[in-house]
Amino acid sequence: MSLIANTHPTLTDVVKRMDPDGTIARIVEMLNQKNAILDDLVVVEGNLPTGHRTTIRTGIPEPTWRMMYQGVQPSRSTTVQVTDSIGNLEAYAEVDKDLANLNGNTEAFRLSEDAAHIEGMNKEMAETLFYGDERLAPAEFTGLAPRFNDSTAENASQLINAGGTSNLTSIWGIVWGPNTVHGLYPKGSTGGLSFRDLGEVTIENIDGNGGRMQAYRSHYKWQCGLTVRDWRYVFRICNVDTTGLFTETSGVLENAKKLVRLLIEASERLEDTTSGRPVIYANRRVITALRLGILEKIATNLTWETVAGRRVIVFDDIPVRRVDALHNNETQVTFAS
Repeated sequence: MSLIANTHPTLTDVVKRMDPDGTIARIVEMLNQKNAILDDLVVVEGNLPTGHRTTIRTGIPEPTWRMMYQGVQPSRSTTVQVTDSIGNLEAYAEVDKDLANLNGNTEAFRLSEDAAHIEGMNKEMAETLFYGDERLAPAEFTGLAPRFNDSTAENASQLINAGGTSNLTSIWGIVWGPNTVHGLYPKGSTGGLSFRDLGEVTIENIDGNGGRMQAYRSHYKWQCGLTVRDWRYVFRICNVDTTGLFTETSGVLENAKKLVRLLIEASERLEDTTSGRPVIYANRRVITALRLGILEKIATNLTWETVAGRRVIVFDDIPVRRVDALHNNETQVTFAS
């Protein structure tokens, strides 16, 4: 029975979801996260069935100042090709047919279960966009952190050290666009989370003893990848001590001012903010510190504004969005002393 209870809703789950009038209760999703990156992600069809190959210019031809009766040497640019893969994120929702049919609330009960699966897909996708690493988990795609974690790499100019050593998170700046940074979906398919109601099915060996069960089954699938076409359109403020934001003797406001100074430095590392849609991402603790800074008016370039009908924090005309998928226990990025 433990196997069934762990993977399928039980009668107890039905009772917990029932209002006194016998209808399915509206569930308060306390485990839901706020991951605004999924709203902002620009997605482009890949040019490969399982990924996308990007050609990046790595060298520009040099012209020659020519004097009379002297020749000019021909020159050419240089390029390199990078292939990014696409991962398949999938889930099944299964519920006993008789359980779902109780009191005639079949669709409502299934919808309550589907909502939880969709939220789980969203959490996993948001986390993978930042921390996915094909070297450690080949079925995933590679996210941002593994691409921006080496202070000696070619893109090290986009790394800013906040100086923390424990309880670390990062603040990210991304300019989303088809020529800067974008998500991927397989060639010939469609982007985003897909859902199929597979209807009534027979589940074999449901109890581990060869038993069968009639159930309703839903299938979720999300094929996605990430391409950084030009790393100059990403910055990472790493080694941000989330505990220190509120406990250092220098005070909360001084730490908020430090965040603003780091954001000024980081935003200047972006090539520009006009080649796509610029957004800054931070987790709840960083957002809290910035809000306290706005309250105390520590900087004129950190404000509240209305963007797309919502009140958001804005830094230098760039919206700052909350992403709960950003960890508070990141590995420290080392810098040369």
